[in-house]
Parts: sequence; structure tokens; C-alpha cells
Amino acid sequence: MVRLTMDLIAKNAGHKNRSEEDFGQYVQKLTHLNLSDKNIDSIGDLSFCRNLRVLYLYDNQINQIQNLDFASNITHLYLQNNRISSIENLSPLKKLEKLYLGGNYITVVEGLDKVGELRELHIESQHLPPGEKLLFDPVSLNSLAKSLSVLNISNNNIDELEELAVLENLSYLKAVDNQLKHMKDLEGVLKKWTKLRRIDLTGNPICQKPKYKDRIIVQSLTLESLDGKEIQEMERRFLMNWKASRAARQKSNERKTDEQAAKVESSDFEVPYFTIPLHPSRPVKEKKEKPDFLDLAHKQKGERKPPPRIRERRSQVKTQAQDFISYRCEAPKPETPISKGIQGDEVFSQAVTGTDTPST
Repeated sequence: MVRLTMDLIAKNAGHKNRSEEDFGQYVQKLTHLNLSDKNIDSIGDLSFCRNLRVLYLYDNQINQIQNLDFASNITHLYLQNNRISSIENLSPLKKLEKLYLGGNYITVVEGLDKVGELRELHIESQHLPPGEKLLFDPVSLNSLAKSLSVLNISNNNIDELEELAVLENLSYLKAVDNQLKHMKDLEGVLKKWTKLRRIDLTGNPICQKPKYKDRIIVQSLTLESLDGKEIQEMERRFLMNWKASRAARQKSNERKTDEQAAKVESSDFEVPYFTIPLHPSRPVKEKKEKPDFLDLAHKQKGERKPPPRIRERRSQVKTQAQDFISYRCEAPKPETPISKGIQGDEVFSQAVTGTDTPST
């Protein structure tokens, strides 16, 4: 195994045959140091590299972060694909902006509470024990809440994002190949990430949900890219209008349901009545009663007087009838018609004309 020391730096820089004074001046001016894929297993004393800004140590065998007290000016630290199991000893790195730890053996994101300027954290594809997921220390998350803008947590068996909602300045989240399933959980976090510009959730079960893409675009108004595809403004406007119309329909249906329920409740205590809707442009006309033609005919018949000739004739007939009745009452009873052989009609004729039938 190889230890990171000044000799290794000198060998890597090609200063082996130069004087120590020249090498000392060289490392003091050094700002970028690339020692990737050198089979390094530990970090030694690098106290002379005080102006170092960028340190590349990826693809090695480093199992612990240590001996970085000198590195107060480092802004970029690349430690991916090593054997690191814990994030520690980073408090001296006051100016650290980008930290790359992907492909290690880290199980808990911690030890970042003293790194107040960190803007990017790449901790994807950790070698986790079977069935476990990457965890986050709340103290470290709260410390990064106002500074962190880029977070890569891909391939870490993560099944929820709720604890990451405190990262209020997050602009890019990469969470590819995890176990995110619940749309409500994601929508709740998107409401709090008001500065989010890009998000990549490719390879999660949530991507198979109905209208997955539409719901995310509508929920996050600042989002510009989803799963590597740019979001068109026209597409967002269409989805927003669709969401508004659906919400209006739901509200209308709820109001109708409430009104029907209220009517059903009131019908148990009140006598039902019906109202007739009135047309706003037509005046209401009073309903006229239909005339009774039978009563009208009797009334007109009683009021109508017959002509004088008819009245006179009626009077004559009435007088004759009365005279006939009086005569029948006063005249003596005739002999039985059968005994004299006279028919009943002849008797009646004699009574009317006042003549006697001659005897036979």
C-alpha cells in the first residue's frame, strides 16, 4: 500500500532531481493536486500544501479521512471510489464547496455540521449492507440547509425524501435508482423546494405512477428539467389550466353534494314544498279561471225574454188547459162506455167539444 506524503507528491510532480528549496517553493504554490488511482490507502502529512484548492484522491484505497488540518483553502475534494466508511475530520475545511464521496462504504451522512459553505454533496452508490438504506443526520442537514444546492444520492435504497425538505436552497437533486414509491411524499417535498431547477428520479418505482410527470410539473413551478428532459413552458401552462378546471369541477360537485345532503336533512323536520323558477325576462301573468259554460247558459236563459206573440200563445194554451181541468172536475160522470157501446175516445171528444153523441 502507498501513503500520501510529500515524497509521493514530489515523485508525481517530477521534482525528484531538484533541490529541496525548489520543491518547497513548488508545493507552496501548488493549487491543484491529482493523485487519483495511485493505490493510496492513507493520507499523510501535507502541511506544506497550504495553498491547495483542489485535491483529487479518487479511485484509491483510502479508508479514513484524516490529516487535512492544513487544507483550510481547499474548495474541491474528490474522494469517490475508496473504502471510506465515515465522514469525519472535515471541520478544518472552512472553504469547502464541493465534496465527492460516491462509491464508498458510508451508511450515515454526518460530520458536516462544521462545513458551512458546502454547495455540492455527491454521495451516490454507497456499498450498503443488504436491505439497508443511506441515512441522514438531522444536525448535518440543518447545517447545510442554507448552503447546499446540489445533492446526488443515487443508488442508495432511499425510499423517502421528507427529511431532505430542510434543504431550502436545493436547485438540483439526483436520486436515480432508489426506492421512491409515494407520490404524496414527493409532492410535499417539492412544495418546500422553491428553488429547485432540476430533478432526476429515473429508475424509481414512482416513475411508473399514472401522470407522474404531469403531477411533478404542476407541483414545482420552478422546475426546468425532469429526468433529463427539458420542461416546455407551454406544457406547464396547459397542465396548470387542466389542474384548475379539475379543481373547479371537484368544488362544484362537493357543493352540490352538500346541498343535497342539507335538503335530505331538512326534509325530516319540515313539510316539503316546491318552488317554480321564474323567467327573469317574462312578467308573471295572473291565471284566469275558465268559465263554466253550463252556468252561463242557464244564466242567459233566465235573463232572455221570449217575443210577445210567443208569450200570448203560451198564455192561451195555459188558459185552455186550466179550463179543461176545471170542466173535468165539475162535469157529471158519464155512463159506462162499455154498457152503451161508446168508445173511450168518443167520450173524451165530447167532453172537449161540449156536444152529446147521438144515441144509437
